[in-house]
Amino acid sequence: MLARRLIPCLDVADGVVVKGVRFRDHRVVGDIVELARRYAAEGADELVFYDITASPENRRVDVAWVERVARELDIPFCVAGGIRSVADAEAILAAGADKVSVNSPALARPGLVDELAARFGSQCVVVGIDVDAQADDEGAWRVVANSGKPDAAHDAGRDLLGWVREVEARGAGEIVLNAIRHDGVRGGYAHAQLAAVRAATTLPLVASGGAGKVEHFVDVFARSGADAALAASVFHSGEIRIGDLKRELAAAGIVVRP
Repeated sequence: MLARRLIPCLDVADGVVVKGVRFRDHRVVGDIVELARRYAAEGADELVFYDITASPENRRVDVAWVERVARELDIPFCVAGGIRSVADAEAILAAGADKVSVNSPALARPGLVDELAARFGSQCVVVGIDVDAQADDEGAWRVVANSGKPDAAHDAGRDLLGWVREVEARGAGEIVLNAIRHDGVRGGYAHAQLAAVRAATTLPLVASGGAGKVEHFVDVFARSGADAALAASVFHSGEIRIGDLKRELAAAGIVVRP
């Protein structure tokens, strides 16, 4: 069995790391490079950086901080934010990122996923999906676009499982499922949506939104079939240390990297 991965998430706005609740009311929590160093030292398997306002503001991630992070890290990291073309992705990968993640730009132009996979290989292409936990009248979960900026967020016109199957067919290498209503409230991951996505795709699945205690990480691996768990506030605050979490997971029978 492949080891489950633990991935600290760093939301970036105006050049610093921020954290909100349900993608709103963000506050500054630290410096990008300092937090990246700390998580690498603690034993994170990889990191993900989201420039949360890049897509709503129609701009690409600032590669300057990507280069600064790359100089400091010896673990893989993924970058997301306003990547609308092969050229955008190429600039970020050339700056030192190992993967790029696309979300709203792929919803606006799904062929972007095909283009990125063809140019860089599926292993470099992550698709982030923001989903509302409230199902529609037909029982489908709706995908949300531009969720990083509340006044720009809107229904993307896609149901969750249909979009999952489409991005897999287009060449995505991994899916990150961000459960908006679980984000920052620390009540546990969105097991129903995660289990449905797990049944719909063979792609590696990263759970995002809801981690509040060690048991939530045990549950998401044991119940939902996630390959990795992404978290932010419990790591930023120091309430859960990654090394301690890995020991707890191993004790619960979850295979993790040392």
